[in-house]
Amino acid sequence: MSDRTNMSHPASTPPRRRLIPTDNTRFVIAAACVITVVCILVGGHLYGRYLSSLDMGGRDNAIAELRAQDQKTKRELDAKSAEATELQTKLDKAQAALSAIMPSQNTFNVEPNQAVVVGDGRLTVGLVGSPNNENVTLDINGKQQQVDAGQVIDVTPDASTKCQVQVQSFDMFKAVLVASCKPAQ
Repeated sequence: MSDRTNMSHPASTPPRRRLIPTDNTRFVIAAACVITVVCILVGGHLYGRYLSSLDMGGRDNAIAELRAQDQKTKRELDAKSAEATELQTKLDKAQAALSAIMPSQNTFNVEPNQAVVVGDGRLTVGLVGSPNNENVTLDINGKQQQVDAGQVIDVTPDASTKCQVQVQSFDMFKAVLVASCKPAQ
């Protein structure tokens, strides 16, 4: 019979000896670990740069879209501003035309050498010539008077009525008068 126990373990290398690293195998394992760590670091760095470049492209696209949207909003705002200015101008013109047609109660715009009937038909007030720098010449019921801005003139056209005429303002082309009449007391 043959001895099988001797054949399974060769005599030159005992089984425990294969598991214990030698100086040569230790160097190879350490070098492999260092190379693996360096490869992981370089690969991670390159992958991070790749992901960063993807994020930068998305950010640049978002910035371009926001700039385009901002320009569009500015154009719309400018158009709305121009429209509002145009509407305000139309409103001012309409109000001026309305004021010319229907001035405030008892307020009259009188041009040079023009006469208006005021005070419910009791007074005739006319502007004689163009106003000068300091005053105007008014003809009230046929009587001429020099009147300053803000000055009030009391007129009694008949015994039962008392009227007042005031020059609010004047310029080279017109005088603004306030005239009102009320029963005498």
